[in-house]
Amino acid sequence: MSSEKIIIAIDGYSSSGKSTMARRLAKTIGYRYIDSGAMYRAVTLYAMRNGMINSDGSVATDMLTAALPAIHIDFKVQGDGQQTMLNGEIVESEIRTLEVSNHVSPVATIPAVRHALVRMQRDMGESKGIVMDGRDIGTIVFPAAEMKVFCNATPERRAERRYKELREKGADVTYEEVLANVTERDHIDMTRKESPLRCADDAVMLDNSAMTIDEQNEWLLRLFHSIVDK
Repeated sequence: MSSEKIIIAIDGYSSSGKSTMARRLAKTIGYRYIDSGAMYRAVTLYAMRNGMINSDGSVATDMLTAALPAIHIDFKVQGDGQQTMLNGEIVESEIRTLEVSNHVSPVATIPAVRHALVRMQRDMGESKGIVMDGRDIGTIVFPAAEMKVFCNATPERRAERRYKELREKGADVTYEEVLANVTERDHIDMTRKESPLRCADDAVMLDNSAMTIDEQNEWLLRLFHSIVDK
């Protein structure tokens, strides 16, 4: 096995399981896991807390752009998990709410936000040995990543997974609300002008609609070894 570390980019649709598999793979192979989606959620939470989300759901773009230098995001490993930190505060639970989910795609369409977070993400991956998941990791953030995967599953299956996750955390949501959120985020992510969601030409496609978590983890690990063990 090669001792040289690589960059692993896992992109895909909302609630396609990419974060779960990326986190597990990173732990298995001893790499650092970077959840780029959590970074956009943290910026969204900052905007919500500071009155930058208008009553109609639009974003006060100029205000948020001006505040970007004051937004610092990092990850803290605790026990068996990883916590997202916003300006030194652990906000992992707060960023996973449906309310944040409903606003994150409009925030993520803002060019200044994307440029700022891409710079942070590239800095995090400078020494390689990372697994990063998101929407534009293999196309924009690390187009030269040695391993690229694009995840998909049916909207219904993705909404089912997300609904179960939210209910387990005590959220008062309906399946219909979650499905509407998933499909709306798909539309926004694929049609935005800045770094739209798309599969990189050299990415390996994975439809995990009918796969268990263990099955997709085994698939990903096999792919990793097929690349680094050459």
